Amino acid sequence: MKPLLPSIWQWSWFSDEKQIDFNGLFLTVGEHKILVDPPPMTAAASTMIRRNGPVDYIIVTNRDHVRESAAVQAEFKCQLFVPEADAAQMDVQATKTFKDQELLPGGIWVVHLKDQKSPGESALFIQQGKGVLILGDALIGKPAGALSMLPAEKYADREKAREGLRRLLKYSFDSVLAGDGASILTGAKPILEQALQ
Repeated sequence: MKPLLPSIWQWSWFSDEKQIDFNGLFLTVGEHKILVDPPPMTAAASTMIRRNGPVDYIIVTNRDHVRESAAVQAEFKCQLFVPEADAAQMDVQATKTFKDQELLPGGIWVVHLKDQKSPGESALFIQQGKGVLILGDALIGKPAGALSMLPAEKYADREKAREGLRRLLKYSFDSVLAGDGASILTGAKPILEQALQ
């Protein structure tokens, strides 16, 4: 478990199949303790979360990032929020579904992204510091220091997907926390712009 930004920690699980880190986030925002897209949890991560808990919510950004949500929800006895457009394709029992522009606990804004790999793909935006954008599969942090779209075969139409991602540029942010690969803690907006050219 490593600290990324004030009140935000990350733990990772390396996927041999994808050859990339799958990242989970632990946020302490206001009085809320929130996990995002939890991959398998190390003992150290679980201990750290328990020490700072209790966990109130798990937020999942898309149908493919359910990961260990069911097990973590059972362990921490917390609520599970998922994108409304992906809920029917998930094998978890959500407490609540969310839609575009919804304000979630902790001051987290939902940014639904059209024409992505899954219909419910959502970014999360927090107006903390200079702005923090949390991405599921919208873009991946690979190679480190850069952001990339997924391979073309993951989309019905890659150009439409690219256009759908341009919406992220309307937000003011300095950090991008990637669900897969390396996060970018400062100067992330121009890097994201570059990825969409």
